[in-house]
Amino acid sequence: MATKKKVATPVKKAKANAPLLTAKHFIEALKTFQSDVELEKIQRYFKSGEGQYGAGDIFIGVKMGQVFTLAKAFSGMPVSEIEKLLESEIHEARAGAISIMDKESRDKKITPERLQSFYELYMRRHDRVNNWDLVDLGCLYMTGSYLFDKPRKILYQLAKSKNLWERRTAILSTCYFLRKGDTVDTFKIAVLLLKDKEDLIHKATGWMLRFAGDKEPKKLLEFLDAHAASMPRTLLRNAMEKLPAAKKTFYMNLKK
Repeated sequence: MATKKKVATPVKKAKANAPLLTAKHFIEALKTFQSDVELEKIQRYFKSGEGQYGAGDIFIGVKMGQVFTLAKAFSGMPVSEIEKLLESEIHEARAGAISIMDKESRDKKITPERLQSFYELYMRRHDRVNNWDLVDLGCLYMTGSYLFDKPRKILYQLAKSKNLWERRTAILSTCYFLRKGDTVDTFKIAVLLLKDKEDLIHKATGWMLRFAGDKEPKKLLEFLDAHAASMPRTLLRNAMEKLPAAKKTFYMNLKK
């Protein structure tokens, strides 16, 4: 009885053959997952004119889960090829580039040199990080893991940037510090962002404050005591999401 010949998927081919770890082959594989139905969903989700849609972005309609699967398969891609992915006008390709760096940075076997090259690429090509999801992919682990045992002055500089995405990078890069129980920079950078006009910064800052409160509840309450009355409502609501109802009411009343 004849057996059917298995056809390798683009993901399996890339994983099995190191020379295919290029931006060109990643994009070729990415396009095989294109879906008009998914494109319609994405276009509704990333609404134009609300600060969430990156200038010049082109979405082709690939589920993020599939992008992440590809990123895992293309682990080990040379940094020069990852940069080529970042230069793509296709949003999902840039998400793939940052996802490759994110996934590898979480591997305990990553070398300090490889992690440094990721961090430096992300910072050097921040012009290609032009949407909230790209910042989140790069900063919830990778940037902070590199900076954890190093000076963090760069984050304070980014917090004062005119660029929305650089300011989001500043606060979200403290996420790794929080994982390690270090809340100092989160609270300090949050102060710098209290008067920010962008809702995406309010949400990110509130998110990190809430996480900091998981680690040190007393410090969160002290922060809210000092700043709740002047905090944007979105930021405040996100920061105190896990507090008891009575505490929420107390801090919301301070704004009145």
